[in-house]
Amino acid sequence: MTLWFLRGLRRGVVTTHYPHRPESSAALLPTPPSFRSDALTPQVADLLCWVCPSHALRRDGEALLFDVGACTACGRCQEVAPAAVRASGEFELATADRAALIKRIPLLGRDS
Repeated sequence: MTLWFLRGLRRGVVTTHYPHRPESSAALLPTPPSFRSDALTPQVADLLCWVCPSHALRRDGEALLFDVGACTACGRCQEVAPAAVRASGEFELATADRAALIKRIPLLGRDS
């Protein structure tokens, strides 16, 4: 540890860039879903809310609210509605504002 500290002082390195290089295994990680609002009907939204075990999805009138911070990326929503849901490919979702993790997705059509 002392050797690394002295080397950093000598070279003037204060921080390193993140990530140093892209991680190839990141493509294999489960990621939160992304939603296609043109395929989200109120009925599909209700089904998605029903199958979500972490309660990250809920209906709010004519919109689907998605709490990315509560999502466990289980993939159940993608299984029941593959036309409306796909994996986002994003796994680094850090933010200083909790409200930034709640997404509002408009629904197509109306309840009948």
